[in-house]
Amino acid sequence: MLAYTYARYGAPEVLTKVEVPTPTPKPGEVLIKVFATTVSAGDWRARSLTLPRGMGLIGRLVFGIRRPRKPILGTELSGVIESVGAGVATYEPGDAVIAFPGAGFGAHAEYIVMPATGNLVPKPDAISFEEAAAIPFGGTTAYDFLVNKAPLHAGEKVLINGASGSVGSACIQIARALGADVTGVCGSANAPMVMALGADRVIDYNRVDFEHEGIRYDMVVDTIGNVPFARANKALRPGGRMVLIAGKTSDMIFGGLKARLKGKRLIGGVAKESRAALEAVVTLAAEGRFKPVIDSCYPFVEMRAAHGHVDTGHKKGNVVVQIDQGSRQQHSFGAVARAKSTRHTGLPGSAAALMG
Repeated sequence: MLAYTYARYGAPEVLTKVEVPTPTPKPGEVLIKVFATTVSAGDWRARSLTLPRGMGLIGRLVFGIRRPRKPILGTELSGVIESVGAGVATYEPGDAVIAFPGAGFGAHAEYIVMPATGNLVPKPDAISFEEAAAIPFGGTTAYDFLVNKAPLHAGEKVLINGASGSVGSACIQIARALGADVTGVCGSANAPMVMALGADRVIDYNRVDFEHEGIRYDMVVDTIGNVPFARANKALRPGGRMVLIAGKTSDMIFGGLKARLKGKRLIGGVAKESRAALEAVVTLAAEGRFKPVIDSCYPFVEMRAAHGHVDTGHKKGNVVVQIDQGSRQQHSFGAVARAKSTRHTGLPGSAAALMG
């Protein structure tokens, strides 16, 4: 199979398209033919080793001290089951799926093996493969912080910084689904999109500094790392929470103490990668309550260009890479059509139930 690998950290030019052996699923595993993937913020950090100041050593311990530990990037994907290992009864060849290897990476390739019980769910028919591939990273990050870690409640006022990015645009929609009053912070060019996603109001960061507006929020969410607690503190009501999805190292380490001294809370850390969160956001998408924003789509041969676009820091939402358009069209027109069992007609329950 073809895959993009890298052996050193750096710019997109470190990526090389190579032929590598197609993996074989072991017992309990499935082999997925990848139709679409994305270049996520996780891929950008792992490839470039661009990390918050003071986190360089920790980053190398995570991604690899002298060279990348995971040579094939790619944190999320959509595709079709190619084959299954012994003992797998939940999926069959031809099933369309959404998968989230996350920190395990490996999606920038024509095939990937994953545990059948891992972060893998059926793809709803109404969602395209491109949209499906863009759901897991931003969607589950937003869900884990706003539902599991914080959590955000109906009627609360929340400000989301970086509202037009992959995680930020997901935060806007999930906060709206939770019944919150939502304010997004972004540039003026992205304001119409953020409003269309469900924000009640938008602040243009080039014209207005939210910390001096006088409005107090129950929660301030920073998705891009340029709002230190000292700024968020001025916009939080007494007892309010700052959600630090990305931020300064000092806030990651000492932010909790700083917040407590001010009578507030800071919630940070790493988003938990879980099947439950993936099921929840895919259900929201199937219900039409969450739609991942797609900035652009690149063919597989332009993987470097896709990474280069992410490196500019100006993407809106997600950058998708289409792996195998021919097979996707064949699948869409029924070449793999067969009677589906009820386990693949949709996800169980509703997003509201999952959030409850």
